[in-house]
Amino acid sequence: MELFFIILGMALVTFIPRLLPVLIMDRLTLSPWVKKWLKTIPYAALGALIFPGILSIEAGVPFIGLAGGIVAGGIAFFKLHIIYVVFGSIFTVMLMKFFLL
Repeated sequence: MELFFIILGMALVTFIPRLLPVLIMDRLTLSPWVKKWLKTIPYAALGALIFPGILSIEAGVPFIGLAGGIVAGGIAFFKLHIIYVVFGSIFTVMLMKFFLL
């Protein structure tokens, strides 16, 4: 029974912070500038999360990760499906690790 209350508590702790912004933002009217600025935040957060991982794929050899990131950016530039972006970057990193290390 104690495990049930622990799981229930964890569910509430994660649900409430996700629910509050939805309830608050539904009642606010934002200026067009603020809406445009808020739409760019996910891209900035994604870049901040991904870039350190790109540099740390292989310790001491950051250009392997950079090459995979550049290939992923190039494939994404042409608006191909996300699976091609992921597999293209993985394939590039695998090839570089195989031939360079």
